[in-house]
Amino acid sequence: MSDFPLHNVESAPEKSKPLLEKSLKGFGMIPGLHAVMAEAPGVLEAYQTLHQLVLDSSFDNDEKTVVWQTINVENACHYCVPAHTGIAKMMEVSDDIINALRDETPLPSDKLEALRDFTLAVMNKHGNVSREDLDAFYKAGYKHRQVLEVILVLSQKTMSNYINHIAETPVDEPFQKFEWHKNK
Repeated sequence: MSDFPLHNVESAPEKSKPLLEKSLKGFGMIPGLHAVMAEAPGVLEAYQTLHQLVLDSSFDNDEKTVVWQTINVENACHYCVPAHTGIAKMMEVSDDIINALRDETPLPSDKLEALRDFTLAVMNKHGNVSREDLDAFYKAGYKHRQVLEVILVLSQKTMSNYINHIAETPVDEPFQKFEWHKNK
């Protein structure tokens, strides 16, 4: 059991209070991840900033979901997979995509599969991707911008996945119905 506090607006460090108010306004609740991150105001601020930058990226909702969930599943994040399942549903991503990502089965398009493959290559090779990895990504229709944006999403998800593992962040009530465990 984790001893990390789950802060609210009243208990949070002073610099985290407006950040948690922003979370409350944007999500209608304070996500557990944000409640944990509030202990270190700079971490919560960085995460919120990265999240907005990902939302503003060139990826459409299906593509954002592919990159987010590929990383979440690969890192076996007990918190982020259910949370991003709910987020994907709110973003009107198809159940075919959602389930393929959660179950690590083929995606419904070659382009999305290439995005998942490239995301995994960047993760598993720690950025030392091969020319073949890049060429396959470019052949699918992606450009240099999307290479960089995969790294942006990876930066965001590294923060959340690692913090959730260490803090054992409880899954928020609205996402508990999307509970997930990594296939062995």
